[in-house]
Amino acid sequence: MKYYILNKPYEVLTQFTDEAGRATLKDYVEVPDIYPVGRLDYDSEGLVLLTDDKTLQHRLSDPQFKVEKTYWVQVEGIPTEEALTRLRLGVRIKETKTAPAKVRLLEEEPQVWERSTPIRFRANIPTCWVEIKIAQGMNRQVRRMTAAVGYPTLRLIRPAIGPLHLGGLQPGEYRELTPEEITQLKAIAAKGGSSKGSNSGFRSRTPGSDKGKRGGQGGFRKQIN
Repeated sequence: MKYYILNKPYEVLTQFTDEAGRATLKDYVEVPDIYPVGRLDYDSEGLVLLTDDKTLQHRLSDPQFKVEKTYWVQVEGIPTEEALTRLRLGVRIKETKTAPAKVRLLEEEPQVWERSTPIRFRANIPTCWVEIKIAQGMNRQVRRMTAAVGYPTLRLIRPAIGPLHLGGLQPGEYRELTPEEITQLKAIAAKGGSSKGSNSGFRSRTPGSDKGKRGGQGGFRKQIN
């Protein structure tokens, strides 16, 4: 069996072919006969697990096994405690209410790579980062959740799935899982639930240390009025 993780770049499809000619996993991963576990949106970034282990694919993709996925979300505005509570309890998206989530404001802005296309932001509205942990897999769920409470998502990164984390992988880089990681992943998939102590591997910086460059773009953000 083969097990790999990839740091999927922005505007890359989580599949190996595309008739429209858009970037896919094939442009980055050279290992044959492995497939992504679940999906990560075209305009989202971060950890994608790839394997030929069909049993593991099913367990990690099926919400009933409750394997927790961690997202770092840069939103427009500073969410109120009421908005955060709504996210934690579940919000209604059309006819469905999302399951309870683990949600917190990140006190320090995550030190992540510059996105290939800078985010669009409004000069008179601040941004901040929120960590959201969910086990569901609704279409564009995190973006729809933050929009439902009035704070649109500007950038979305997935640093971890269960016990797996990106560590120092840069966009487009991938690596094989260690035997220990494979054992941990199979254990958590078998019993369901999250892995305590999971760490994304990225450092954070104190708010204000990059004054005038909020948003994690290293000063390369695009402003709209």
